[in-house]
Amino acid sequence: MISTDPLRRTTPGPGLPGRTAGPPARSAACVMAASAESVPALRRFAGAMAQRWNLHESMDEALALVVTELSSNVVRHSGSPDLALLLTVHGRTLTVQVRDAGRWRQRRPTVPPQGSASPRQPEDGEACDGRGLRLVEAHAASLRVWCSTLGTQVTAKLLPVLPGS
Repeated sequence: MISTDPLRRTTPGPGLPGRTAGPPARSAACVMAASAESVPALRRFAGAMAQRWNLHESMDEALALVVTELSSNVVRHSGSPDLALLLTVHGRTLTVQVRDAGRWRQRRPTVPPQGSASPRQPEDGEACDGRGLRLVEAHAASLRVWCSTLGTQVTAKLLPVLPGS
């Protein structure tokens, strides 16, 4: 399911039920099966929305990386049947939110190299993966992870998003 929807933020004014506060926010959502094939499709969706919204070209690589890493984490670790991507632009901020309905599955330790006494830890500099959220943090102004019995929601905010900013 793909949806794009302009949002309007309103602020109550004196004697008025609400008035527009700044430019409207823009949002787009896509829900797909939590499978490896969905990751590049979500990356293309995010790129198409960035182009449609005329976001700054410097955002392309960061947006692709964030969507890829967060979606891949759902596929690898959640056990969720699907994942949802929500993109929102408001002002100079692009918010990337990925949600799933799964439970975190611990990554299996890698097989230790021959002659080594213990398996490698995820933080090990020689591991071939395990850098996803650290990469996202490096590109995001903020990163939040919420885990509950209903699943996980990860939100990353990227700046700047508009040409000339």
